[in-house]
Amino acid sequence: MKLFSSILIALIVLASTKVAPANARLDGFRNLLDLPYANSDHPRQTLNLYLPEHPVSKKIPLIAYIHGGAWREGDKAFGVHRIQKFLRGGQFAAASIGYRLTDEGPWPLQIHDCKAAIRWLKANADQYGYDASNIAVMGNSAGGHLVAMLGVSADVPEMSGRLGLHLDMDTRVKCVVDFCGPANLLTMVDQPSTMRHDTPDSPEGQLVGGYVRKRSKVALDASPQTHVSKADAPILVVHGDKDPLVPVQQARDFHEALLKGKVDSTLVILKGMGHGLRHPELDRRIEAFFAKHLLGENVEISGTPILTK
Repeated sequence: MKLFSSILIALIVLASTKVAPANARLDGFRNLLDLPYANSDHPRQTLNLYLPEHPVSKKIPLIAYIHGGAWREGDKAFGVHRIQKFLRGGQFAAASIGYRLTDEGPWPLQIHDCKAAIRWLKANADQYGYDASNIAVMGNSAGGHLVAMLGVSADVPEMSGRLGLHLDMDTRVKCVVDFCGPANLLTMVDQPSTMRHDTPDSPEGQLVGGYVRKRSKVALDASPQTHVSKADAPILVVHGDKDPLVPVQQARDFHEALLKGKVDSTLVILKGMGHGLRHPELDRRIEAFFAKHLLGENVEISGTPILTK
């Protein structure tokens, strides 16, 4: 089982990365690559910034992507190609954020990096022509976990860290799109999955620094569901009901917790789909979500499950 789980994770990481060009460039945009956000020379503490050559206004919204890879793989170079389809007509800028992986340290290293990146993006918004108060975040798998945490932890000081030069900036985001991200690491270890999530060498074990149950305090701290409050950003939670790695119950429980906490949450389940989530109807709903929360359009976001077969 251990070998099977490792192979499965590797295949999914490979599948999520092989579709993207290695140079991470985006046509029709000014490509500003490898910008350091933490006042360091660490290559993972950098982000790529994409500014439309013909923006529709002086201050456009920005969509920031955070990559997946079980917190131990992946790279920001592949992120922007997951959101390229949503960057329509000069209406949005984009960023793809790198962060340190678990081979360099456990939680909260990863969220501290992501928070530093958001502070940098806000501090430099006027220079680059986007709106610091209108930043969305989007991520898949481990990246889904991290963007969900950004959405629920703006009022949790211990999540902020002390990285970078812009500690006066807040880390609140306008809205969140969470693809198949873990939301409660403690309940996840008992939910049906093709892999064990509690072992020290599992992705979750490496994130919290040991057996998840034995590291329950850290696991709870690293779970977005723990930090839900009514001040949180609107969240679109997306999951496949056949996900072999992150149980779909994670999404259902997170959505219920968000609703109970009076947070604007929409849950979209893709019937018959696993850990990789691509479907034209899903794209339409994400476009509507951004139109509503970033552009102020009066649109409804359907939570009806999407039939993929």
